[in-house]
Amino acid sequence: MSAEEQADPEARKTARPSPVQRALWILRALSDPQVRRLSDVARATGLDLATASRLLDVLVEEGFVTRDDKRRFGIGPEVFQLADVAQRRVDLRALARPSLERLVEEFEDTAILTEASRGESVCSDIELGTFPIRANYVEIGTRRPLGVGAGSLAVLAWKPEPERTARARLTPQQRQRYPRLTPEVIAAQIAQARERGYVLFLDLVVEKMGGIAVPLLDYEGRPIGALSIAALSERILAREARMARRLREEARRITAAWTRRAVPS
Repeated sequence: MSAEEQADPEARKTARPSPVQRALWILRALSDPQVRRLSDVARATGLDLATASRLLDVLVEEGFVTRDDKRRFGIGPEVFQLADVAQRRVDLRALARPSLERLVEEFEDTAILTEASRGESVCSDIELGTFPIRANYVEIGTRRPLGVGAGSLAVLAWKPEPERTARARLTPQQRQRYPRLTPEVIAAQIAQARERGYVLFLDLVVEKMGGIAVPLLDYEGRPIGALSIAALSERILAREARMARRLREEARRITAAWTRRAVPS
């Protein structure tokens, strides 16, 4: 399935998905705290109500989804158990947590860990800043198309060129939500990021707010995530060089620790 089909419910309808794919769409949709009712799930996945209801019943029975007495759905305990197993292998969140805390202590603005997930970016950890005006539009579990946001763009910008090109276009539905992020703007942002070595993403999603980010690269140079600071655009511009330097330093710490655990000795 193409990246556009994954992200666009309308495209999914003609893709002849398997029942397993449909169930995975539901689990992914439920990671959004705004998706709680059957109608929310159907709308988020592009499934009809009957299909969504049938799959939810199976997922509830197997423990992958919870359902309360008001028929609101949520991620179930089986998902968290699988997540625990995955995290025990190489827990990027645990490796990045000290870096997030150090960045907030130094700059007083919100620090974010982003990871890639099937053509999207996911906020996997966050340390809120202490400055009174701060980014409040991202929380743990927030999913965005690759290229939307500083950390997300850092992941996209350091992917291999063919994948970069394929992922750098938003669907019509996504373009309505992020009208400033035209293909030309995303391409220019990628080129500038690769030239300077970090992403500077200002006023493109939220007016007067932005982010500065660096990729977290594995031992083969592939992005496994990104480290970013979100703040008022003017606060980033005033400290751009220092923020970029510190983000790079912390990224090197994280990726060195990740490599020691991920690569067999």
